[in-house]
Amino acid sequence: MPSDRDRERLRGTFDRAGALYQRARPEYPDELIDHLVAVSGLHTGDRLLEVGCGTGKATLPLARRGFRLTCVELGAELGAAARRNLSGFPDVEVVHDSFEQWSPPHDVRFDLVLAATAWHWIAPTVRYRKARTALRPGGHLAFWSATHVFPDDGDPFFAEIQDVYDEIGEALPPGTPRPRPGELGEQRAEIEASGLFEVVDVRHFDWETVHDADSYIDLLDTFSGHIAMDAWQRGRLYGEIRRRLSARPDGRLRRHWGAVLHVARRRA
Repeated sequence: MPSDRDRERLRGTFDRAGALYQRARPEYPDELIDHLVAVSGLHTGDRLLEVGCGTGKATLPLARRGFRLTCVELGAELGAAARRNLSGFPDVEVVHDSFEQWSPPHDVRFDLVLAATAWHWIAPTVRYRKARTALRPGGHLAFWSATHVFPDDGDPFFAEIQDVYDEIGEALPPGTPRPRPGELGEQRAEIEASGLFEVVDVRHFDWETVHDADSYIDLLDTFSGHIAMDAWQRGRLYGEIRRRLSARPDGRLRRHWGAVLHVARRRA
């Protein structure tokens, strides 16, 4: 887990990618969103609080399903992009603030607090307490992250490109796992250890996206570690990505994604 200092430094980089994020990041599977709604017992018109909505990747499918959403987004540019993307939904509000500092209106409590690829950016000492405070009795917390997984028949490109990461000083730490679909870590124990929530359901989802060199580099430019690289590092890495993909007959790569959806109920 990143230190508090690293967490603050890296999460602040995402606002630089506001123009790219909506286009470059993948959509979440409908199956994930539908399962979240079913397990949480949500109904049309319920009030949801989203932590770190970014440009609205998870917000939009939930708004289309008829929920009222308040979204708290730290990045001004990301929040502005979310407002544009969600302008057709009057029941969606995007607030520019950090979740740590934000407080709900005195008379408002939510049916669900959710975070899509944002929960890990909130300090563990804060996130469960703030979520519980925002929820009505019996309300739910849900979070997941979209991350890279490596099926046995996956694209070898990612193993092959590691030599360039090593060259530019961005090598993976020794022993870094390459999880297969279904092997991502779960946070049941952390949820229960908070004493504030009981786990209702944990489920793994996976999907695949296909990229040419331009769209893959756009995707990398939305990841905090790549945004924080020096310009020479990105130049060397991206040039080699273009060279290697140009040597492929179709000029494309396949990237496999995994997510672990955690749903928990607020304890009395």
